[in-house]
Amino acid sequence: MYQYDQYDQRIVNERVAQFRDQVRRRLSDELTEEEFLPLRLQNGLYMQRHAYMLRVAIPYGLLASKQLRKLAHIAREYDRGYGHFSTRQNIQYNWMELERVPDVLAELASVEMHGIQTSGNCVRNITTDHFAGVAPDESVDPRVLAELLRQWSTFQPEFAFLPRKFKIAISASKDDRAVVQMHDIGIYVYKNDAGETRIRVLAGGGLGRTPILGTIIKDDLPWQHMLTYVESAIRVYNRYGRRDNKYKARIKILVKAIGAEKFAEEVEEEWQYSKDGPGTLTQDEFDRVAQYFTPPAYEKLADTDASYEKHLLEDKAFARWVSRSVHGHKVPGYAAVTLSTKPGPVSPPGDATAEQMEAVADLADQFGFGELRVAHEQNLVLPDVKKHDLYDLWQLAKKAGLATANIGLLTDIIACPGGDFCSLANAKSIPIALAIQERFDNLDFVHDLGEVSLNISGCINACGHHHVGNIGILGVDKDGSEWYQVTLGGAQGNSTALGKVIGPSFSAEEMPDVISRIIETFVANRIEDERFIETVNRIGIAPFKERVYADKQPRERAEA
Repeated sequence: MYQYDQYDQRIVNERVAQFRDQVRRRLSDELTEEEFLPLRLQNGLYMQRHAYMLRVAIPYGLLASKQLRKLAHIAREYDRGYGHFSTRQNIQYNWMELERVPDVLAELASVEMHGIQTSGNCVRNITTDHFAGVAPDESVDPRVLAELLRQWSTFQPEFAFLPRKFKIAISASKDDRAVVQMHDIGIYVYKNDAGETRIRVLAGGGLGRTPILGTIIKDDLPWQHMLTYVESAIRVYNRYGRRDNKYKARIKILVKAIGAEKFAEEVEEEWQYSKDGPGTLTQDEFDRVAQYFTPPAYEKLADTDASYEKHLLEDKAFARWVSRSVHGHKVPGYAAVTLSTKPGPVSPPGDATAEQMEAVADLADQFGFGELRVAHEQNLVLPDVKKHDLYDLWQLAKKAGLATANIGLLTDIIACPGGDFCSLANAKSIPIALAIQERFDNLDFVHDLGEVSLNISGCINACGHHHVGNIGILGVDKDGSEWYQVTLGGAQGNSTALGKVIGPSFSAEEMPDVISRIIETFVANRIEDERFIETVNRIGIAPFKERVYADKQPRERAEA
């Protein structure tokens, strides 16, 4: 993984010192809260309902075991013993004391981490596939290009005050696990027929108040032009994006307003000024970064392992876990493993205790090469595990509470912190997630349902990506009360789709029953092993709507 050079470390250390002085001035009232606001946001510090929240950058979701141990230490010493992994592959601490934040940033800097550009109207954390570098279906390793984007965008002065926040995702696999279509700019890397690395650029994607999927604005772009072309696209957005209304300030609104074709023309015209300029990537520059992503010292192993196969046959619980949590690897004899942070009603989705983080760091060292990933589904990934070691790993993961065999299933819920913490939220997310997980606590039944994604957002900002969940739940405010709107038919990946609202919203107490009726409708209409999204696409949302509201309407008339 990438390692800081003297320049990286210097700018992070200088930022810590700078913010320490800014905090001192705020605490002594030399700075008002209004003056302090943009300064703290530049370091990932938000004011939430009860305390400050610190968001720490995890570039493209990649962590070393020593970094995860540091995150565990921060959780224990500076917070309340846990952290929350977000859908942008970052981690958040919800109970920060302002006077101690500079010390936290200094701790992070000691392991090449920071909170820079995790908030504010700038280019946010670059995200990519959590299996990048080991995925059998990838054409190239996207981490090198993701790191080049990170270096280019960090402290980029021209884009420090964009009309709104800006998110970039990059994918290079056959199955798009980075959901590039829902980002301000999505980059898809592929090999053309001649074996040359090319880039497809999408623009204008985003969720939130106005969910829109990105549109291709450039195809067959040589990788050397990635930075100059992306820079041109952001420059056009920076010039024409609305600043008078924050709800209409995202690039998706600009692209929709003038049309993707016109936007692409504007970018092409702007690009002519930098196309072959200093920002053009060279092979030497690519190789400079690529040296940090060379494959580790894999052993030469057979693709099958006798002891592993024996455990699969003899231990049904292990076999079930493997079926959901173990993934293919480009090197024979190895596998990638997802550790679930969704054990059910005992813990909010995406949360991990300090002890769990330390356990995962130990697993990364014992069964891999000291590296792990954060998935945008809020789970953790060990990328390089020998198949021979999977059974031992599973037993240790169980002890840490990280081996729930529900990856990709109904209870693998994606959820933002919601109204329990976030001051922007209209409603709580965590109690709804826990109530649904409690309702569907029969793992046999959940496995029989097959793949179902359920996403929850506490407000229209859509941090829980509810729009692209097969089942989406959005917290809304109704006369000062918390209610929940339900969508069906969302999907991510190659067939990314936005869900459709099924009707009026529901109270918190109704939500477990609502989800039960949706699932009952699916089971009643399912053909053989059809996936949930396939059934929804085949029969439409009308049967689900009819079942969900069947008992609701008479009761409402009676109460009226």
